[in-house]
Amino acid sequence: QQQKCKQYMSAELKIPTPHSDCKTACILLGQSLKSDLMCQFENHIADFMDGLIEESMILEAAPVSAVFSSSLSDKERGKLRHLHPHSQGKQFISRRSLLDELFEVNHIRTIYHMFIAALILFILSTFVVDFIDEGRLVLDFDLLVYAFGQLPLVVCTWMCMFLSVLLVPYNLFHLWCQSQSSSHGKSRLCSWLFGSVYLIYQTLGLGFLPTYVVVTNSFPPASCFIIILEQVRLMMKTHSFIRENVPRVLTWKKDKNPAPVVPQLSQYLYFLFAPTLIYRDKYPRNPVIRWSYVATKLLQVLGCLFYTYYVFVRLCIPQFRSNSLHLFDLRAMVLCVFNSILPGVLVLLLGFFAFLHCWLNAFAEMLRFADRMFYKDWWNSTSYANYYRTWNVVVHDWLFYYVYRDFLWMSQKHFRTVALLCVFTLSAVVHEYILAVCFGFFYPVLFCLFMCFGLMFNFIVHDQRKGPIWNIFMWTSIFLGQGVIICLYSQEWYARHYCPQKESSFLDFLKPRSWSCQRPLMADS
Repeated sequence: QQQKCKQYMSAELKIPTPHSDCKTACILLGQSLKSDLMCQFENHIADFMDGLIEESMILEAAPVSAVFSSSLSDKERGKLRHLHPHSQGKQFISRRSLLDELFEVNHIRTIYHMFIAALILFILSTFVVDFIDEGRLVLDFDLLVYAFGQLPLVVCTWMCMFLSVLLVPYNLFHLWCQSQSSSHGKSRLCSWLFGSVYLIYQTLGLGFLPTYVVVTNSFPPASCFIIILEQVRLMMKTHSFIRENVPRVLTWKKDKNPAPVVPQLSQYLYFLFAPTLIYRDKYPRNPVIRWSYVATKLLQVLGCLFYTYYVFVRLCIPQFRSNSLHLFDLRAMVLCVFNSILPGVLVLLLGFFAFLHCWLNAFAEMLRFADRMFYKDWWNSTSYANYYRTWNVVVHDWLFYYVYRDFLWMSQKHFRTVALLCVFTLSAVVHEYILAVCFGFFYPVLFCLFMCFGLMFNFIVHDQRKGPIWNIFMWTSIFLGQGVIICLYSQEWYARHYCPQKESSFLDFLKPRSWSCQRPLMADS
């Protein structure tokens, strides 16, 4: 536009000769100013129209994820302008974690300092009590040693799981890609064959065998959590890899392009360690690795681990050690729930900070993974719908793209409520499966809370609920739910410890023993 203006001015403006009169000079000067003003006006109009077109392209792509995504900030909208507007999948962009930005504010960082001060008081109180009872400083960590027992077997089990995930799905997919260049009938038979082998591997190789190893060797809780959580993570990773790449090969076959785009093994390996469950060939990367940042995050994970240890030692174990188990005592149950709220909330916050912030950011930094939006501002939620979207963005993205949206695609965008129920059911079943295997008993407290109250509140306390009163309601219900979870699972754990059965059976695994165990708790934990 500026070039057009220069050409127009050079054609219209003529410098007067020395013999020209003053009137002619004034006329030419006015024409020059008029041309300059018109050029500036046209430039502003062009910039304005470009901005409107760019914003309309962003809004055109926004409804794809508007069902499960909260409103974007101005900063995120500005970054999204550089993305392809018609992409249907998750877009990865370079951004920091929200807590890293908030901790730069002194007022917010003071809250972090308050938690550190509370940890110091937990440690001092434990030392003082041990010194009074024993007459000496006791520096044993029996609970941690027990919880993380059999670590060599845990490492061997994880290595076998990881190597199988690295080799089996990738080679199956690579062989299937090669079979697609043959005739239609043969390629279809190969698709059924490789698909069946893949499902068998997911069910038996990655689903049954790790669980069998954990149960038969009686892994302690923390070691069991490591294997089972890794099992679920790797199953979700392999599904994402297959789900994202199979449509590309089918599109290649349909369009008859020269060759399909098969990911390299290094790309698949990077994805297995990357802090995301959505496969992409490339992710935004940071230029350097800040090893001091990695060390800080890993030290914070270790601090959260010891923090959780002292929460159980000072707040949970004394409470359940001093109580007696009854068939059913409503008064004792109510007191137990309210006494368990504080440790339950502390465990929730510590788990969020240790895993979703510190652990994922440490791995993201080592891999130079630039998209650090592992969570959003869930603490400001005024609805359960927004809380579920923002609490764990990594898992939410997987559920949205591979469960909710794929269900809508198969049902031709009908039955949206059924799709939402499928997401809730799958999430509740997996959570309860993890707790049942790791604790050694089936006590569906979390499943009932998730499927009953969580699902009900998702429709009642929806996104139209605004205002501070709904945020207070959110926190109150979360506090109460954590108290119920800590109380009931702890009672069942102690009941199975102090009222063991001579012969274990599957029915005993399903039947809550805290309903029938009446033996008082011993002095030891």
